[in-house]
Amino acid sequence: MSSTTPEFAAAAAAAEGVKRAKRGVPEGLWQRCPGCQAVIFRKQAEELLSVCPECEHHWYVSATDRIEQVLDSGTFEEWDGELMPTDPLQFADKKAYAERLVAEQKRTGLRDAALTGCGMIRARRVAIGVTDSAFIMGSMGSVVGERLARLIERAADQNLPLIVISGSGGGARMHEGILSLMQMAKVTAALARYHEMGGLFISVLTNPTMGGVAASFASLGDLIFAEPKALIGFAGPRTIKATIRIELPDGFQTSEFLLEHGFVDRIVPRSRLKSEIARAIDYCGK
Repeated sequence: MSSTTPEFAAAAAAAEGVKRAKRGVPEGLWQRCPGCQAVIFRKQAEELLSVCPECEHHWYVSATDRIEQVLDSGTFEEWDGELMPTDPLQFADKKAYAERLVAEQKRTGLRDAALTGCGMIRARRVAIGVTDSAFIMGSMGSVVGERLARLIERAADQNLPLIVISGSGGGARMHEGILSLMQMAKVTAALARYHEMGGLFISVLTNPTMGGVAASFASLGDLIFAEPKALIGFAGPRTIKATIRIELPDGFQTSEFLLEHGFVDRIVPRSRLKSEIARAIDYCGK
C-alpha cells in the first residue's frame, strides 16, 4: 500500500507545476471587480446589470447586453445588419486588417463595432445604436459610420427619438484611412438634419467614450447622460499632459468632473437608465 498522503501529493504536484482543479467549485462562478478588486458572485453581478455590489463600479457589457438592458424584452429589430467591413487600403500592422476583422467578428459575434435598430423602451418606440469597445476599441470604420448615419436618417423619417449608447475607446479607425475620418463628418451632418426636423437625441456616454466618437456624435446630444466614473474625452490624460506640460485636475476626464463643468447633463446609474430615458422622452413630448 502506498504511503503517499494527500498533502504530499498536492505538494508534489505543485512542485512539478501541475495545476490541480479545485473540487466542488465550478469555473466562472466568481469574478473579480476591476474597481475595488472584491470577489463577486457572478450571478449576483449579472442581476445588478454588471455593477459591483461593493463599490458600484460599472463593468464592461457588450452591445447585445446593452440592448437587452435598455429595451423592452423581445422588441429589438436590427437595422442594416448585412453591412460588412472591407479592407480598401490592404492595411497591415502586426496582422493584416482583413484577418483582424475576421478574428474580431468571431470573438465578439458582431460584424463591426456598432449595433443599430429600433425597439421599445417602456412601450415607447425608439431608434437605438450602441458602439462596443470590444471590437477594435469601438473605433469608427466605414460600417460604423454608415450604420449610425442610416439609423439617424430612419429616426428622422419615422419621427422617432434617437438613443445612442457610446462605448468606444477609439476614434477614426486608422486601418481605413481617410474613409474612416469621413465618418465623423457624415454622422455629424446626419445629426444636424435630424435636429432641424425637431428630433430628440439622447446620447449616453459609458466607459470609455474617447477619440473621434467623443469629438463627434457622442457630444452632440440634446440630452447627455453618463454612467458613473466613465472615462470621457478626446486624447488620453498622458498625451494631454505631455503636450501642454501642465498638471491636470484630478479626475478631469470622468463623468463626475464633466457634470460639474456642464458637459454632461446627468449621471445615471445603469439600473436607472431605462427609466430615465423613458422619462426624458415623455418630458420632451416625443
